[in-house]
Amino acid sequence: MRMFVISDNVDTQVGMRLAGIEGVVVHEYQEVAEELQKVMEDESIGIVLMTKKLITLCQDLVYDVKLNCQRPLIVEIPDRHGDSSIGDSITSYIQEAVGIRI
Repeated sequence: MRMFVISDNVDTQVGMRLAGIEGVVVHEYQEVAEELQKVMEDESIGIVLMTKKLITLCQDLVYDVKLNCQRPLIVEIPDRHGDSSIGDSITSYIQEAVGIRI
């Protein structure tokens, strides 16, 4: 099972790439929808990391996938600018969502 990142920020995508996680940078609703569709068709991808900004942009789409699809698991992550309400690291989010220590 692989992870994939859908980000609105190049720095976040590059950081994930350095950790071995492939991904794309998108900015518009339609781009997010297209990338999510591609991910859902790829059975080797089990976890999708998405930046908070993109999840906010496409809440209806993301919640539909979360509620109606067994795969992929969508995990919200902060971007490089962070957010004062997000105190945990990206690793903590992944550990909580997956239930394994990485």
